[in-house]
Amino acid sequence: MSRKEPQKPGRVLLLPIDSIEPSPYQARTAFDEPEIAALAVSILQNGLLQPISVRRVGLRKYQLVAGERRLRACRLAKLEKIPAILADFDDSESAALGLLENLQRSQLDPFDTARGIKEVIRLWGCTQAEAARRLGLSQPALANKLRLLTLTPEQQDLCTANHLSERHARAVLRLPENRRTAALEKIARDNLSVRQADKLVESMLAAPKGPSPCRKTIPMVRDVRFFVNTLQHAVDLMTQKGIAATTSCDKRDGCLEYIVRIPVGSDGRVVPGTPAPPSPAAAQAAVPAAPAVPTEAALPAAAPADGTEDFAVQLL
Repeated sequence: MSRKEPQKPGRVLLLPIDSIEPSPYQARTAFDEPEIAALAVSILQNGLLQPISVRRVGLRKYQLVAGERRLRACRLAKLEKIPAILADFDDSESAALGLLENLQRSQLDPFDTARGIKEVIRLWGCTQAEAARRLGLSQPALANKLRLLTLTPEQQDLCTANHLSERHARAVLRLPENRRTAALEKIARDNLSVRQADKLVESMLAAPKGPSPCRKTIPMVRDVRFFVNTLQHAVDLMTQKGIAATTSCDKRDGCLEYIVRIPVGSDGRVVPGTPAPPSPAAAQAAVPAAPAVPTEAALPAAAPADGTEDFAVQLL
């Protein structure tokens, strides 16, 4: 009479490889094929030193809990059976154990780690603080890992393809989303260190966000009345303050010559006169109609006299 040994949790079983299905909670999405091949050679020469972990999911059906790389290597080595520890885990425990094994045994892609943590939090239904405690991480470290998932899938693939570290990825998170890809491409292209990546981000944050600044353009004013009005307004202000200033306008050598005369004494001080209100008529006469250039009759010409100072302005 044959006696079948009960399969109790914790026992080491020799299971057919084909009876083991992969874990749906596997955090790792990319595997180093040469590394798997080297492990297969080692298993053929020395055997599997540590069994994988599985849980029962049906009649003679098992699901991998931990040991994805070992299982792949045994399949590559064409082994028919593999030693496995039977574990009594639910979904959340299975996901957590698989993540912990990856964190402890091999360098996991930072985005795979972040996705694994996110899945564990979902299965556990816990807070980030509780997940950090159970995974043996500080809460800031766990939060930083989850922040990596704010990069777009294309940006994550760019980091993975160029073997950029978690710190490289975290550096570009300081940039607006539309500038992160350019930063990652430069970091990868120039093989920048983390410190150099930080400096790159600092320079990008300090740079203007809009188009590059160009030389300031000064608009051209073709109507000279603007300048003539300004000069006439200044003369009006002087006459209101009691300064007997006079003006004259003349066209000479293709230029409009505008002269302001202010009476001064022998000591060089301005000679006061009788304050007078501004003369709108005089101001209007001094303003030539656009676009014509005023003639000599526009303003009466006055010859310089002793006791005055002339200020000539030529308007081209």
